Parts: sequence; C-alpha cells; structure tokens
Amino acid sequence: MLTVDFDRLAIGPGAKVIDVGCGAGRHAFEAYRRGADVIAFDRDEAELQSVDAILQAMAENGEVPAGAAAKTVVGDALSLPYGDETFDCVIASEILEHITQDDAAIAELIRVLKCAGTLVVTVPRWLPEQVCWLLSDEYHANPGGHIRIYRASELRDKIARSGLHLAHAHHAHALHSPFWWLKCAVGVENSDHPAVSAYHKLLVWDLMRRPRLTRITESVLNPVVGKSVAMYFTKPPAAAVAATQGYSVASL
Repeated sequence: MLTVDFDRLAIGPGAKVIDVGCGAGRHAFEAYRRGADVIAFDRDEAELQSVDAILQAMAENGEVPAGAAAKTVVGDALSLPYGDETFDCVIASEILEHITQDDAAIAELIRVLKCAGTLVVTVPRWLPEQVCWLLSDEYHANPGGHIRIYRASELRDKIARSGLHLAHAHHAHALHSPFWWLKCAVGVENSDHPAVSAYHKLLVWDLMRRPRLTRITESVLNPVVGKSVAMYFTKPPAAAVAATQGYSVASL
C-alpha cells in the first residue's frame, strides 16, 4: 500500500533514492522496481533484515531492471551518513510525527537532497488523527508512538522556510481512517474483535483486487477523511535557497 504517488516522481534507472524511516520497505521496493539506486534507511535493524531479504528476492526473481541497486542501512534520521546533495529523491513517509526534533530531521532530509530534486513527506492528517487520539491514549502514548499531530499548513511552512517549493499535495487512504477509529474505540490491540476483523478483511480484499468501486469511493473520500497527507517539494539552486532564507550566497 503506497502513500506516495510514484507517477509524480521522476524515478527511473540511475536515479538515487533514499527512503528515510522505510519501515517495512514499501516505498523502497517501488523505487527499486522502477530501476532506481535505492537506500532503505531505518533505525530498526530487525525490520531492515526483512526489507533486505525482499530486496534480494526481487533481484533474484527478475522484478527489477538491470543496473538497479538497493541496500539497507541502519541509522538515525537526525544524522544521515551522506554528503550534501547526494539523492535525486528523498522520501520520508509517516516518520516525522514520531521524531521529537522534527526540525533537525527536516534539515537533514533537505541537506542530502540534490538541487532540482524532490522531497516527499507524508504524515497522518490532522482530522483523522485527532479522532484517533480522542478515542484512545493507547494509539499514540507508547514508546515510539506519535508525539504530535500536524496541520498540513504547519508542516508545509516548516519545509518551505528552508527554501523548498511545494509542487503538489494530496490525501490518501480514506478507507483506512474508519478502520483506525474502530480499532481505537474497541482497543488498539484487540485485533480479534469481529468488527475489526471484518473491516481488515475488506481492506486486504481491496488491496489485492483494487476494484473500481472502492477506488472511486476512496478518491471521493480522500479530500475529506484521507488518513495521510502527502506533500511533494522541489529544491531550487543554492542561490535561490539562500535568497529565500534571507542570506547572500557570499555569507554562506
């Protein structure tokens, strides 16, 4: 299940992509499938072992173009072990809401992005997330859980202040919002509840079959109750960034 719309990204053979906080690897897999040179980056070493196994299986099964490369790297989003302007595309999907020092993390995402490159950030949307927090402390008050709820305008402005330009934004996963509201209402860990189990089966069926009815329904509902908001930023040349931040190039 992709939150990022890859058709909006110029990702193909030779493109350098990092998926920061890749989790189970869904976006790293898609970038690799499109022929990019991919870094799946996360602090969870155990999770990355599973991601690495799938990346290797994709290569062995001929699911990626010749010349594509992918590897997993364990590390901290606050200190990415790469030089300035290394990647054509930086993806940070559903991670900033977990990070206390989100400004520092954003600065790192921008630092490693090439000029004219694309930064894609997704976070839980304000309204569906507010409902989840109201229904359940268990949903967010746990180690590694969500520590903040963003308004899209707030996050947009945080990133734009660094000189990046918002190129596009959209919402995603409207069908998942009621699922999480239901889980929060009956207990986040109560996956065996009949209503939760039935809804989960519906989501799996939708993911596997992609029927036209649910695709249309979700596209209509996304602007209203989409679970996530995705924003796509472009990085202008250094001189333009400096001007936006109020500095002269000579002072940098």
